[in-house]
Amino acid sequence: MAEANLFTRMLNGQAPLPAVASLLGGVVRGVDLEAGALESDYVATGAFLNPAGQVQGGMLGAMLDDVTAMLVTATLADGEYCSTLNLNLSFLRPAQAGPLQGRARLERRGRNVCNVVGELRQDGQLVATATATCMVVRRA
Repeated sequence: MAEANLFTRMLNGQAPLPAVASLLGGVVRGVDLEAGALESDYVATGAFLNPAGQVQGGMLGAMLDDVTAMLVTATLADGEYCSTLNLNLSFLRPAQAGPLQGRARLERRGRNVCNVVGELRQDGQLVATATATCMVVRRA
């Protein structure tokens, strides 16, 4: 029987989640590899707020990086890892402290490079979007 990949081991509690996922309150809610999609929930705490009382853009960017990279990680073989090469962000409206929903869609899965689109919603409203280019890194 083939060994489960890192993503599957993390979901099953057999491997630790990245520390940043805990910081962001990230919990994978659903993954559909056939459709190339992943959904994850996040929680913006008061520590994420800027002086205007809104979630700082870098924290939203971290959530989008997490959801897009997690989708790529779900497609990898054991011994492969995801490294984000480029992350382009668009902020559409302010986000407040509280829950956010992340979604990622795999646009292209190449041998070495993957293109992913991500979005964050809060209270049903689109807050931010991202396009990510991720590299597949293989263990030497």
